[in-house]
Amino acid sequence: MTAGVEVRVEGLSKSFGKSNIWSDVTLTLPPGEVSVLLGPSGTGKSVFLKSLIGLLKPEKGSIIIHDTDLVKCSEHRLYEIRKLFGVLFQDGALFGSMNLFDNIAFPLREHTKKKEGEIRDIVMEKMTMVGLAGDEMKLPGEISGGMRKRAGLARALVLDPEIILFDEPDSGLDPVRTAYLNQLIIDLNAQTDSTFLIVTHDINTAQTVPDNIGLLYRKHLAMFGPREVLLTSEEPVVSQFLNGRRQGPIGMSEEKDSEQAAREMEEMDGELAGLPAMKPQIAVSPGVPERKAVGRRQARVQDMMHELPENAQRAIKESLDKEGAAKSASQAQSQARHRDDGPPTERIR
Repeated sequence: MTAGVEVRVEGLSKSFGKSNIWSDVTLTLPPGEVSVLLGPSGTGKSVFLKSLIGLLKPEKGSIIIHDTDLVKCSEHRLYEIRKLFGVLFQDGALFGSMNLFDNIAFPLREHTKKKEGEIRDIVMEKMTMVGLAGDEMKLPGEISGGMRKRAGLARALVLDPEIILFDEPDSGLDPVRTAYLNQLIIDLNAQTDSTFLIVTHDINTAQTVPDNIGLLYRKHLAMFGPREVLLTSEEPVVSQFLNGRRQGPIGMSEEKDSEQAAREMEEMDGELAGLPAMKPQIAVSPGVPERKAVGRRQARVQDMMHELPENAQRAIKESLDKEGAAKSASQAQSQARHRDDGPPTERIR
């Protein structure tokens, strides 16, 4: 597997005709880390994903991957860069007439010259990674929504992408299957070290999965950074979104005008303050290698700590203290087991 790559977005703007979707979006997806993009419905999160992969062309700005600007490069170069991406679409986007094996093998047959024996090995490896070994001959119509998502994910993995995009992977799934999918995402990140970007409305996913979180709001990127920044933010839009409240800046079909939002804030008289308790980030499953991104992220966040709000700094320090204590406890247990076992001659005595 190839390690993930940095994706640098600078001043990106996208419109359809006279309708502006978002303007001046600037962010950097750190290599190998898991990032989440949140925002009210209709704020253009899926449009952002399609722009990243070159399916839509922004009017302004740059998308830099491997020193190539996808907005300005040639069609040939764009085609080559697209091979670095794997995409999990909302519905899995499987071909209904093909069994799961052929669906997952499709990119290999379309974009490579690999022989069928090699294709079979790769497909079986990816199906095993997502827990679908033994389901090769099933048709998409014969399996559950959760299985279709996993099949779509296996297909996204077959070309060993450096960047994987997830367009609302939790849509249509119940909370239990969403939790299983979230664990799978973390485990796959550990195994691939690819750069992940997830668009989601699911609050639990946003609280427990990513290393970094962004929020699209009022046609611009309101914030993007380490997960602790958004999850401890006192901005009303963040509090409303994470608490799922009606009162606040976000309306039913679009953002409320500022006067209406201000009136509601006054009527609530401070009741909008407060965020859900911060949940720990999901750890890898037993037997899965540690995520390489964890150490890189810790070093990166500590370097930028002085730039972050006090609430975020406090949350990061608490998280690092807990991780350090857990690591020390694990090492102590390992040493104790080693002493108890001892070499055979010691036990015989």
